[in-house]
Amino acid sequence: MSTPAHDPRTQSQAAHERAMSEVSDVLMNIENALSRAKKAKKRLGTGPEEHNAQLALNDATKTLEQARARLQKDTYFGGDDLRLM
Repeated sequence: MSTPAHDPRTQSQAAHERAMSEVSDVLMNIENALSRAKKAKKRLGTGPEEHNAQLALNDATKTLEQARARLQKDTYFGGDDLRLM
């Protein structure tokens, strides 16, 4: 895909911006999932039939928060250093 003639960006810059837009969409989806998980935890009761769902939502919330933090850090604050594993 080429950039239009009037676009001052290089193809590489335009491709990078499109990729970063996708990363931004992933972050928004993680934020939405976190919000929904927290809302679900509040709406669930404390009965035995909801206990497992509460545990699963707790784990999901922790995992989503970790994923959000890592993606934000590595994408927006990672600098030029490559991260090995």
